[in-house]
Amino acid sequence: MAQDQGIRETEPKTVIETVLARLGVNLQAMGSSKIQRKGFWSQVYLMELIPNVLLVIFGAVVIWSASLTMPDASFPRHMVGILLGFILAVVVWQYDYSVFADKSTFLLILDVVLMLMPSIPGLGYNAMGMTGWVQIPLTGFRFQPSELAKPVTILLMASLVASYNGKIETLKDYLKLCGILCIPFLLILTQPDLGTGLIVLVLGAAIIICGGARGSWVLVTVGIIVVGAFAVVASSLTEGMPHILKQYQLNRLIVFVDPSVDPSGNGYNLQQAKIAVGSGGILGKGIGNATQSGGGFLPEAHTDFVFALLAEEFGFIGSSALLLLFGWMILATVGLALRVESPFAKLVCVGVAAMWAFQLMQNVGMCIGIMPITGIPLPFVSFGSSSMLAQLMSAGLVQSVWRHRSKPA
Repeated sequence: MAQDQGIRETEPKTVIETVLARLGVNLQAMGSSKIQRKGFWSQVYLMELIPNVLLVIFGAVVIWSASLTMPDASFPRHMVGILLGFILAVVVWQYDYSVFADKSTFLLILDVVLMLMPSIPGLGYNAMGMTGWVQIPLTGFRFQPSELAKPVTILLMASLVASYNGKIETLKDYLKLCGILCIPFLLILTQPDLGTGLIVLVLGAAIIICGGARGSWVLVTVGIIVVGAFAVVASSLTEGMPHILKQYQLNRLIVFVDPSVDPSGNGYNLQQAKIAVGSGGILGKGIGNATQSGGGFLPEAHTDFVFALLAEEFGFIGSSALLLLFGWMILATVGLALRVESPFAKLVCVGVAAMWAFQLMQNVGMCIGIMPITGIPLPFVSFGSSSMLAQLMSAGLVQSVWRHRSKPA
């Protein structure tokens, strides 16, 4: 069967591809449709679009349910975020992503500007101990620039790494890429927003690794990060030493190890989230019947702990459906990365997939007690217009890669 220009057929080459192929999962086949489509539908990557739309609908139902008992979970505001996000996604889909392949300087400047916007006097807005929002003058609207910085960072790192054409030859080049990635990471920590910083670090690292970094360099880097993290925690726990972590950040790490340490704070939040997840059973309690969030026991049920709310209302079946939709969308994005020829397109898809996978793992993990508590939203589900705009923009990037797949970058 004839293949689309810019798409290639190859045998599995990596360990992951080989294992998945033996399990009957063909990532490359997910990157294109076996049915030849013409006109408009040939420009739409349905394998990614279908689960994406279903996740947005699923999330809208969850937020509507939360709005029945939680005044902060404004369903109209959530729908406005979805509407604006879809408009932005369509614009990005129409725009040729490859234009940014050689715009790394512009993207770095844009990234820095977005990270520093909350620090501008008169614009910055403080909430929950973090100056990460920007108040739009003369309006009541606020947005979080660091969310929009996520897709910008994906484009930035993909642009830089793609220039090495699949193989980063020297340690100097590897260190240069890591150093540039540290710029947005360190800037976001000044707000402080460790959760978003970790997302930026993970998606950038995924792009560098898939862009041809040597395994030995990566292992050494991971070792340095682990040792550095232990040093930061130890310093923050020791009297007379610099306390790099804020107290609430430190409490979250301590609670992850022993929830009983802070029974009325983060330990309470974790316990209530686990109760909500467990009480949902197989089929859940039904829409609007979540007693943990409805009774005010589960904090931030529409944002940070939205998975716990979802699990309580829809049970194991609903939670499994959510995870399957995410798995479908992420695998379809990776499948597209394996099939396109352009190094830049490959790495854009890798960055988007890594971002979705990490946010899913972290948000779900903290609700069931296997990951530390962070303020990382669940993509397409958590309440928050800034997050919705960033996630739908990223989905638009994947669609743009598909639509312009015949063009080299």
